[in-house]
Amino acid sequence: MTAQVEFFFDCSSPWTYLGFEALVKAAAEDGFDIVWRPFLVGGVFNTVNPSVYEMRSKPVVPKARYFTKDMHDWIRRSGLSIKWTPSIFPVNSARAMRLCLVADETGQCEAVARRIFQLYWGEDRDISQADVLAEAAAAGGLDAAALERADAPELKAKLRANTDELIARGGFGSPTFYVGGDDMYFGQDRILLVREAAAKAR
Repeated sequence: MTAQVEFFFDCSSPWTYLGFEALVKAAAEDGFDIVWRPFLVGGVFNTVNPSVYEMRSKPVVPKARYFTKDMHDWIRRSGLSIKWTPSIFPVNSARAMRLCLVADETGQCEAVARRIFQLYWGEDRDISQADVLAEAAAAGGLDAAALERADAPELKAKLRANTDELIARGGFGSPTFYVGGDDMYFGQDRILLVREAAAKAR
C-alpha cells in the first residue's frame, strides 16, 4: 500500500515554500503520495494562534534576530530564491489558495502552487492580483476560466472547510503534515520525521 501524506499549506508562508519543495522531493524519492490541502493560515491564527500577531507587533529582539538568521540558513540550504520580506506582507492569499483547489481537481496542484510560491517569494509579485494568478494557472496548464472557478461559492466553502478541519485536528499553522490520518507534524524542518512516519505507514 502506498503511504499518503496530507499537506496543509498556505503559499503566504516562506517556511511553507521550503516545506513544499522538501516534501515534493521526499515523495519522489520515497514513493509516498501527497494529498494537497490548501487552507488559510490567517483563519487559523485568528482562531487558535493569535500569538503570531503579538510576535509581529511586539517582537522579542533576540528571538526576532535569530528567526531571521534561521530563515536565511534554511533558504541557503534549500537553494531556493526567496526574498525576505516581500513588499506586500502579509498578503491576501485566499484567491491563490482557491486556485490551488481548482488545480487539484485536474492533478495540477503541485505545478500551480510552485508557481505561486515563486511569484510571491522569488519575484515579489502580489499573488492577490488576477494577472499574477493567471501566470500561476498557466504554469499548470489551466486556462482563464480557472480564475472564475476559483471564485465560485463552493470553492470558497471548501477552503473554509479545510481551514476549519485543520483547527479541529489540532493544527495551528503552515506547513502542517499528517501521516495516517492523525499523526501530525508541524514545520518544514520536520520532513525527516514525516519521511520516517510515511515509511512505517506503508
